[in-house]
Amino acid sequence: MKIMVIAGSPTAESRTRGIAQFAAETLKQMNVEVLYFDVGIDKLPLFTGDATTAQNEAVKKLAEYAEQADGFFVTSPEYHSGISGALKNALDFLGGKHFKNKPSAIAVAAGGGKGGMNALTNLRTVLRGVYSLVLPDQFIADPVNFDEGNVLVDELAQTRVRELALQLKELTEVVSVNKVK
Repeated sequence: MKIMVIAGSPTAESRTRGIAQFAAETLKQMNVEVLYFDVGIDKLPLFTGDATTAQNEAVKKLAEYAEQADGFFVTSPEYHSGISGALKNALDFLGGKHFKNKPSAIAVAAGGGKGGMNALTNLRTVLRGVYSLVLPDQFIADPVNFDEGNVLVDELAQTRVRELALQLKELTEVVSVNKVK
């Protein structure tokens, strides 16, 4: 089983990356093969619908990982009550052929005092738009859940991410077994 973890923050110092990295390590400990894509490291061009952008190395990596993935763990910061533009741009390069009938877990790093719920709702809407099976459970991290290096260190937060990763793994196993080939 392969799960793609997407770190959806474009910033160099990112709490979102802290969630994504913790989720990736957790899934690896569950014997899941992790395909890790970070929009802050794997810089994508602006999606314009131009077919020539498919030759961009980051776009190729994104599409290849998404095609191989049986499920997704998607993280984003909350920017102005929504997901990051960089994450939305990455998702625009993908579509239903990458996500249809594949489970997704979602998590957000909040920080502006609004709690992250709007970004989660926005992310859930976008993933449903590409036919992903978005888990009902979700996770919001606050700045206090991280150390100075943006590592997720809060014990309760770690437990919540572990539980979400386990739910994702279990649903992905069920969907993969029952998938019509």
